[in-house]
Parts: sequence; C-alpha cells; structure tokens
Amino acid sequence: MQTPCDAGADGAAARTLEPAAGSPNASWQQRSLASVWHPCTQMQRAAAVPPLAVARASGPWLHDHEGRRYFDTSSSWWVNLFGHADPGIGAAIKAQLDHLPHVMLAGCTHAPAVELAERLSERTGGELGHLFFASDGASAVEIALKMSMHHWSNRGQPDKREFVCVQGGYHGETLGALAVTDVPVFRHAYAPLLYGGAHLVPSPDARLAQPGEDAAAAAERAAAALEALLAQRHAHIAALIVEPLVQGAAGMAMHHPHYLRRARALCERYQVHLIADEIAVGFGRTGSFFACEQAGIWPDLLCLSKGITGGFLPLSVVLCRDAIYRAFLSDEVARGFLHSHSYSGNALACRAALAVLDHFEQRDVLGDNARVATVLDAALASLAHDPRLEHLRRCGMIWAFDVRAEHAPARFAERLHLVGRRHELLLRPIGRTVYLMPPYVLDEALARWLGARLIDTLNDTLHDTLNPALAADPGAALPPDADRTPEPSVA
Repeated sequence: MQTPCDAGADGAAARTLEPAAGSPNASWQQRSLASVWHPCTQMQRAAAVPPLAVARASGPWLHDHEGRRYFDTSSSWWVNLFGHADPGIGAAIKAQLDHLPHVMLAGCTHAPAVELAERLSERTGGELGHLFFASDGASAVEIALKMSMHHWSNRGQPDKREFVCVQGGYHGETLGALAVTDVPVFRHAYAPLLYGGAHLVPSPDARLAQPGEDAAAAAERAAAALEALLAQRHAHIAALIVEPLVQGAAGMAMHHPHYLRRARALCERYQVHLIADEIAVGFGRTGSFFACEQAGIWPDLLCLSKGITGGFLPLSVVLCRDAIYRAFLSDEVARGFLHSHSYSGNALACRAALAVLDHFEQRDVLGDNARVATVLDAALASLAHDPRLEHLRRCGMIWAFDVRAEHAPARFAERLHLVGRRHELLLRPIGRTVYLMPPYVLDEALARWLGARLIDTLNDTLHDTLNPALAADPGAALPPDADRTPEPSVA
C-alpha cells in the first residue's frame, strides 16, 4: 500500500533509478566534471561515475532532473535545519535583498549584524558578550585559535601559544583548523604546512568505555588524561578545543556531559581557554539549543556555523567572553584583533540567521524534535539486537550505529551509499558508521518511513556482499549516473 511518504512531490510513485540515455542528468554531470573540482572527492573516480545532479530541493527531499527524489539524511553536510527552501527563511532573505545586500563591516554596521549578535549573546545569558563574524566553520576555528593566543600575548603571557585537541576531533581543513584536527586522511597530506604546537588527548567517546565502565566513567578517564597534560604544560597552553557531546567526523562519537564539566573546571584552574566547536552540534542538533547547555557550562569561545542560516547561505561566528574582548582594547593597532574578510557579517546571511532564530522562538522546535525522535527510535529499535551492528546511539536529532568489522564488506560506505539511492535515501556513512542527521521536518509517518528505508538499505547492502556479480564492482547493480562516494567517506 502506498503511503503519503511513498509519493513524490507531484504525487507520483517513486520512479526507477534507470536514467535515460543523453538525459538532462547526464548533461549536467558531464559539464560539472569538465569544470568543477568537487570537495572530498577523488576526481579520478568521479570521472568514471559522475555525481548526482540535483535540480531542486524542498523539505527533506532532493530532486534530480528526471523526477527522482532522495531524502537528505545528512541535511546536506549538517547545514539544513528546517528543510530545503523553507519559506520563512527565504522570505527574510528576499526582503533584505531589496534593502541592503551587503556593506563592509569595517567602519560600518547594519541592523542584521547587530541584531544577530545581540540575540545569540542573549541565548548564552550574556556570558558570551561579543560576536565576531566569519564565513565558514574552519574560518571560525581559525579565529578562535588566533583570539586565544593573541589574548594571552596581550595579557603579557606570550608563551601560551600551544593548543590541546581531542583524539578523533575534526575542526576544519584550513591550516590552523587542520593543526587541531585528528583525521589522518586530512592531516598527513598537509603535515609539512601545519603548526606543530598541538597536544592530543584521549577522546571521551562512550564507545571506548572499558569493561565495567559507563559513559560517565569513560568521560572521567579521558578528563584525567587532560588534567595530567594541563598540570604539566598549562604555562604554554592557550586553549583546549572540543566538539561538545558529539564528535562528528570521528563517526558520531558521543560522550557524557561530565567531560565538558570537568574540562571547564580544569581550564579555569589552569588558566586555559575552552573553545567549544559547536559548528555541527549547535542549533538544536543535540536536543538543546547549544550542546554545552546540557553540561551546564559556557566556554570562553564558541564557534557556530552550518545550521546558523538553515542551509541557505555561508556564515559562521565566534562568540567570546567580554574579558577576552577587553584584552584587545588599546591605542596600538597591533594589539587589536587582526582578522577580516570582505563579506564579514554579510547582511543577507545575517538576516537568514535571524529567521532561523525566529523559528526557535515562535514554535517549540526542540520539543517537537524530541517527540518525533521517539518515533524514529521505535522504527530503528530492532537494530539494537542485530548481531551485525554495535553501539546504536542517539543524541538529540543525531542517530548512529556501527557495522561490526567482521560484517562490513569491502568499501562498505560506498556500497551503502549506492544501495541507499535505490531506496530514495542520500546517505553518507563515515567508514563503518551509519548515521542520520535529518532536517527538523519529520512527522510520525515520515519518521517511520525513514527508519524502514534505512533498515531495508542496510539489509540489502549486507545481502549484496554475497552476490558474486557485485564482488568486483559494488555499484554494478546501479545506473551509470550513481554517485559512488569514495572510501574512506568523511563528514
């Protein structure tokens, strides 16, 4: 029986994946490969198997040029909050477009930037009183690192120029952010360019709990290692950077809030800044507006991006404590914060971000998410007893599980991605970790549909590994326009 969720946007049943020869999809794929260098993609492989050509998007759906649809399970790299083409955010941008698209923020100001800074600060209870605008997540991390080091230098402590990062942490791919990132596929290629003053401490990942430990005990053990490092090197350490509650690129590694409470206390004791990278987990992803709220703490510097504009426009910000801001006040230019970019505080992006905040203030977004999450929990409950899987987990609106190594076929992430396309899902696994981070548009029927389709995709993927015809080419059963994302698949 066809349910409302089984119909496409035009009410038609889901179409076959088979593309037509010389189709619009194929034309756009060829043009893209002739001119576009795609991120996180081995272009040699993309040349053989072109990327998915997306014509339009609405709600949780991406539509290609031939009427096929795909549920955007990762919210397009975790940026989309309220569905594609959300009318409220779109209307706010259109209104701003006719009024003031952009003006430089150096020597000028405008209402969207001021209002956004005020409203985000209010969300921290005024603990983080000033906001600096940037363009993307990695840029926000660069800014936070520079602010921390420069703050200590202005305070007469120039030796505090080292940083602490967490095992498996991901903070971006620009050079400063990459220096505090522990993802080998990124770091190794550019190691000669990277700053070397970063210390790596154990992750509080609950999956690393030893026999007899719960998630809180695993977090405490990781915090003890952090304490030992800070006790030894605090005179040289400027800041600790951490992804609160969920380390995304580490495979949705989730940890107990106890780690954040201990990190906050240790940073205060040893005079080290705490940088919270909430680029992926802010704006309700973990069940609270800011992930740090679940630990009852505030960092010294808070990085935000991705969901900040609801997936419409690039924007990132760094909120900081007023004490850090005041350390830069001086008649000397060199003691000011030396960072800028031309589109800093872009009025259109700020207006989109204000519309996102309007959503949170005008309706019970977090409550609605919590209610529908229980429906998807129920739809996925059988996975907890599947012997092929381990570590079924959820934090707010992020679900994840790991396929056991002995059951994961070669190029598992690629296989699952391709099979998911058959089931109208656009999935992007991280190694053996399968995750869902859907936009906040689920209702009960769609949550049940999503859970069922994911289970079907998993079963078909693991079943396909028994098919000799697919042994050499995991995408053999798929059309030539399928996007075979290369492994290892990251973030």
